[in-house]
Amino acid sequence: MIKRQICEKLEQVFDHFLKYHMNILLGDFNGKVGRENIFKLTVGNENLRRNGSDDGVRIMNFAT
Repeated sequence: MIKRQICEKLEQVFDHFLKYHMNILLGDFNGKVGRENIFKLTVGNENLRRNGSDDGVRIMNFAT
């Protein structure tokens, strides 16, 4: 519940930024990104981890 609220707030903050070609967000989200098919265009096949964590999926959804 709290993680979802944090992600929603983060999306609201990013929506208020001017639309630049690239926005950079730094931090430790403790997410592990795997080789899920939905992220192949973003991550590719070169990831050592087969499956990601819920936090990894959450941050990849935000990033894409």
